[in-house]
Amino acid sequence: MLSVEAAVVRFEEREVLRGLDLRVGGEEVVAVLGPSGCGKSTLLRAIAGLEPLAGGRVTWAGVDLAGTPPHRRRFGLMFQDYALFPHRDVRGNVEFGLRMARLGRDERRRRVAEVLELVGLGGLADRRVSRLSGGEQQRVALARALAPSPQLLMLDEPLGSLDRSLRERLLRELGALLRAARVPAVYVTHDHDEAFALGDRLVVMRDGRVVQSGTPPDVWSRPADEWVAGFLGFGRAVDGAVVGERVATPWGDLPAPPRAPAGPARVVLRPGALRVDPAGRLDGRVDQVTFRGDHLLVRVQPGAGPAVEVATTERVAEGDRLRLALDPAGVLVYPRPRG
Repeated sequence: MLSVEAAVVRFEEREVLRGLDLRVGGEEVVAVLGPSGCGKSTLLRAIAGLEPLAGGRVTWAGVDLAGTPPHRRRFGLMFQDYALFPHRDVRGNVEFGLRMARLGRDERRRRVAEVLELVGLGGLADRRVSRLSGGEQQRVALARALAPSPQLLMLDEPLGSLDRSLRERLLRELGALLRAARVPAVYVTHDHDEAFALGDRLVVMRDGRVVQSGTPPDVWSRPADEWVAGFLGFGRAVDGAVVGERVATPWGDLPAPPRAPAGPARVVLRPGALRVDPAGRLDGRVDQVTFRGDHLLVRVQPGAGPAVEVATTERVAEGDRLRLALDPAGVLVYPRPRG
């Protein structure tokens, strides 16, 4: 069990981690999701012992790791750029950590063959990494991280430098590989699709802190606050007010979610909350149409209130008028901050 407790990391006068807590146990994959600069990579470096803590602690199975150097923590770290040795073949790259651990030649060969089979590269041990595709290089880097049998695997945006089609294919493969390895893992990313696809548990970071943690379905269905909802790609928030079972908004009165607190509020619409419907109550003019392959993303300017977006497969052009219906389950309400 990994436990990060009230971790603080400072770069000169700036706090990059600000009392952060994180726990990872069993064989779970924890996806840490947050925008660039929120401290995700610093968190991994602090866990690995590569970045000193100014406060808090990192423990494994209850043992404080403050006095344990990085090479003795038995944590595997896979970087975004893979950091492979271009002058070595696949075997030479994968066995690097095993040499550092002073394993004998026969044991190194056995372990290299084992992890290469695991990642689907069993026949490529003698190939130079410079002759591999991007996806194959990624799997070599993963095999190298797994070879020393780490207690914990950490991955720092390993798909970030790949093109979209390759990233989507390797995302599916990586999920299967992580679960086959049966090692707890921390996977940091700024990409929502990666985090939701890979994580058994999702941790959302902002400004050096964890702002929400839960299963991917829980986080998606109940974002903790307006910022999390916006970061996940929900619609823009507008001012409103909850009165009884309704919430007043610039678009008119909408049904309030159960147990929404009365008073001033911020209202967010989920993606998919609106649909084109001739009988819908919201009427507006189309001012932008974006082709998205299997659907159109249409921005509609209602008679009152800010523009909204709706996905449709119908033929729509700028200047058309549309009526929209709202799914009450798509309305999220948060207390309006004071001041």
